[in-house]
Amino acid sequence: MNKGAVRPLVLALITACAATAAQAGEVEVLHWWTSGGEAKAAVALKGTLQAKGHSWKDFAVAGGGGDSAMTVLKSRVVSGNAPAAAQIKGPSLQEWAQEGVLANMDDLAKTEKWDESLPKVVSDIMKYQGHYIAAPVNVHRVNWLWVNPEALKKAGAKAPTTWDEFFVAADALKKAGIVPLAHGGQNWQDFTSFEAVALGLGGVDFYRKALVQLDPATLKSPTMDKVLSTFRRLKDYTDRNAPGRDWNLATAMVIKGEAGMQIMGDWAKGEFVAAGKTAGKDFLCLPAPGTAKAFTFNIDSFAFFKLKSEANQKAQRDLASAIMSPDFQELFNLNKGSIPVRMGMKMDKFDDCARASSKDFADSAKASTLVPSIAHGMAVPSAAEGAIKDVVSQFWNSDKMSTAQAMDRLVAAAKQR
Repeated sequence: MNKGAVRPLVLALITACAATAAQAGEVEVLHWWTSGGEAKAAVALKGTLQAKGHSWKDFAVAGGGGDSAMTVLKSRVVSGNAPAAAQIKGPSLQEWAQEGVLANMDDLAKTEKWDESLPKVVSDIMKYQGHYIAAPVNVHRVNWLWVNPEALKKAGAKAPTTWDEFFVAADALKKAGIVPLAHGGQNWQDFTSFEAVALGLGGVDFYRKALVQLDPATLKSPTMDKVLSTFRRLKDYTDRNAPGRDWNLATAMVIKGEAGMQIMGDWAKGEFVAAGKTAGKDFLCLPAPGTAKAFTFNIDSFAFFKLKSEANQKAQRDLASAIMSPDFQELFNLNKGSIPVRMGMKMDKFDDCARASSKDFADSAKASTLVPSIAHGMAVPSAAEGAIKDVVSQFWNSDKMSTAQAMDRLVAAAKQR
């Protein structure tokens, strides 16, 4: 190649690099994926963005329920220093949108046909006044019971499908010197168990009236009395170190065989997989007792904040596009333990738990037995959710509070706005 030909080529390369540098932006992402399976999922998203030439600024705030992250986010937004994206979900998306701080993603959503790719129950949550302000990453099923089959075998117990069977198995595990129920005493974990009991004993209609519509009569009904009594019984089957324990440490107890069962969403599966365990062999994923024909959903999503820098806006759009891409949906959810939110995805790389979850999600959507998880910010405004969670945890932690008192407090908490 002669020198005359080299010069234009060098200039072209310099121009191309300069253009890439000009387009490359920084994307700062607030999330609370800090445990094993979740951290792997976050790394996958980071890699996708870096492959597009953008820099990734990790803004991880530990705490499984995301409460700590929301506190930090509020202070950042108030000070005019919002991240590009933050893990926000359910009614909280609408609350942030009302503040006028979220970006409109309609152009991207239209180009990439998000409406056609998402179930309506999901796309409605991602919009404010008909405009996309967030992108969903996945669908979690919350009403799972995780079981160590070896622990049950040692105890001579069988996996439960009803709450009566649960207590029979729990008694057998206790007698065998195994902690029956791995639990972490944090309010969102308490409520995860509580809503599983409510759905299992009361059914979908009761759950919807009590924990989504917050109907006072249902919150003070004989069914709620039974739900509270059954929920309280669970505590006798946890260990003394449960208060304050993180959820993934409770999952580790089941993985190691120190505990027999755990009531937790399918993000727990990411912990089993990260530990090299196989679904159906080393652990069982079963619908929480009495909830086989219902599906309590928790959808992780990212809200996009208004940014001033055009380069960062471009990085933000690339982030949204990456989140919704089939390749990332597959990669992310294989790591996270959840299922893709996009419709029509192939599930052949997923394990038995994920395939069962995907089928149940579709079946429940058709049968109208798909209900939002109040424990995970999907059902009611944050003020009411927080107040109700506090009541349930107070009831869990106090032997002196009667079910009647708890029901009165639930009715009062439901009025918080």
